[in-house]
Amino acid sequence: MLLTTEVLFHFQRCRRRAFLDFCGDTNQRDPEPEFLLKLQKDSWAHRQATVAEMTHIKPDCPPGDWAAGASATLELMRRGVERIYMGVLAASGPEGFTLVSCPDLLVKQPGESGFGDWLYVPADIKLGRRPKLDYQIIAAFHAFLLESVQGGSPPTAALLLRDKRTYWVNLAQRLPQMHKLVRECAEMLRRRTEPEVFISRHPCSLCHWLSSCTSLATATKHLSLLPGVTQSRYEKLRGLNLTSVEALAGAEPAVLEPMPEFAGGVARQVVRQAQAALQNRAQALIETAPNAGSFPTAPVELYFDIEAEPELDLVFLHGVLAIDRHAKTQTFHPLLAKQPSDEGAIWQQFLDLVWAHPDAPVFHFCDYEVQTVKQLAKRYRTPAHLWLPLLSRFVDVHEWVTRTAVLPVDSYALKSIARWLGFQWRAGAANGGHCVVWYDQWLETGNPFFLDAILSYNEDDCRATHLVKDWLASFLSGNRGEG
Repeated sequence: MLLTTEVLFHFQRCRRRAFLDFCGDTNQRDPEPEFLLKLQKDSWAHRQATVAEMTHIKPDCPPGDWAAGASATLELMRRGVERIYMGVLAASGPEGFTLVSCPDLLVKQPGESGFGDWLYVPADIKLGRRPKLDYQIIAAFHAFLLESVQGGSPPTAALLLRDKRTYWVNLAQRLPQMHKLVRECAEMLRRRTEPEVFISRHPCSLCHWLSSCTSLATATKHLSLLPGVTQSRYEKLRGLNLTSVEALAGAEPAVLEPMPEFAGGVARQVVRQAQAALQNRAQALIETAPNAGSFPTAPVELYFDIEAEPELDLVFLHGVLAIDRHAKTQTFHPLLAKQPSDEGAIWQQFLDLVWAHPDAPVFHFCDYEVQTVKQLAKRYRTPAHLWLPLLSRFVDVHEWVTRTAVLPVDSYALKSIARWLGFQWRAGAANGGHCVVWYDQWLETGNPFFLDAILSYNEDDCRATHLVKDWLASFLSGNRGEG
């Protein structure tokens, strides 16, 4: 049996993902998310561009044949080639597993090994800007196998990050962590011990087992579906035998408050979250509901949502929904950059639009729009009087929701709240990642279908924000002073 780089990588992030990849029913897998496929494509292109600037040799072996790849890599190492691209390392591991890793590069350096007065150091090429723990654990895995293969310990391992930055991994720190993970992963897979389901918002969103795990979590009313219940908090709750929504809803916050994981009001938050889920109704927070009167409402209101392409460092759409309550009109303004070079022009169009309604509050969901406005103002050297006063007009609907209400939802993201209120996106399960993919496809093909999909999705985001804002204003007004 093989324990590969990929298996260990996913085990470090999610043990259940590694188990299901190894033992699960493939018929229950979701299609790979489009955004993930884009990330993989971008990562591959970045890796190819990076090695194109280096002299290197790639082992000559059939694709997917790890044994032939390991043999061909070993032969190149014996010959002392300067750089080996996409080599394969293999060694015996615990529980009868064969350990296999595929570092992006093996780089020759002076030193002592079974080959002579040289040895190799592993290097992985990453599109990210940070040396994530996942990357470092895998680099340590490469180094461990490399020591077995070459008969000499590599002094370090490298991560070649974006913008040509190199991060040197502290192997003394990461090797013990890696060995522990390898032992635990091998034991889990040999014994076929299925880990408990746990839904974690961001990593789960790109996993092909999301539907399967979510169905199981929903059927069992798993506490990970409650906002605020993190993995570390769940472990503490399990130690107190508070593993059901009913049990947590009936718990006294004072029991949880001494634990660091539940400090700062978190204990009361998770208990009230369980109560809202159990009762399937929203609750107003007593300490903030009396301030509902300060929630802005105006004759003209603007609802603002941005779409951006992080890899291009590009904002390609400012969506603004203008609500005129007196005229009883709703007008969606899609300020779209059909080409990356249009970013500056749509920024100016956005400024013109918001200043055409100088008294209108600008509602948005989370602080991304505010931070992006600041970045664009700096990028285009916008005079302060054209953007700085806008900051006082921005109203974060997400911040208002989380400060004033507890909702029976699995997340305080816009989609979860708006869908609880009955709103449906025309694009179904699409998300912001799809917009990034669609924009790339528009740039590649020129097919207007992709632009239409982006505009439809963004308009729905704006309208969902409007719905949540209006509901919250009505809800707080009706609960003022009651809690």
